[in-house]
Amino acid sequence: MSYKRIPWNQYFMGQSVLLSLRSTCERLEVGAVIVRDKRVIAGGYNGSVSGDTHCIDDGCYVVDDHCVRTIHAEMNAILQCAKFGISTEGAEIYVTHFPCLACTKMILQAGIKKIYHLEDYHNNEYGLKLISAVGVKVEKVKLSRKYFDKLTFGENDESFLPEINEE
Repeated sequence: MSYKRIPWNQYFMGQSVLLSLRSTCERLEVGAVIVRDKRVIAGGYNGSVSGDTHCIDDGCYVVDDHCVRTIHAEMNAILQCAKFGISTEGAEIYVTHFPCLACTKMILQAGIKKIYHLEDYHNNEYGLKLISAVGVKVEKVKLSRKYFDKLTFGENDESFLPEINEE
């Protein structure tokens, strides 16, 4: 039997899922990974501005049914590129949930050429129109358990601590 490696789209989407576990938003955990030439150039998750309080600590700060404390995962990933001088032109983004309209516009303006998403989430009609108008491709990714069931979590390792609380 030949060994089949995980496909690239599932590999990068798996990293987005892992990043979403760092989310500090109680309403929705989202992760995003920006990739260029099959290399991760940035990652982000939704959470508060660095140095501010987190939703998981003080609750969401909701205005007009939106948490205004939270920076979206896509924005955090793109801002990480900006902070460190990394071009996003021609890159791809892997997001656990379909981007909101503001993030869609930011993704398009950043020159990202393909959006992969795991879950549909309030897919905005105008956002979809913009995506089509500028020629960015969109693909929904389905993760296959056969790749992720292989993961181990150190149960047989003496250093495994099931209830560790690290920041």
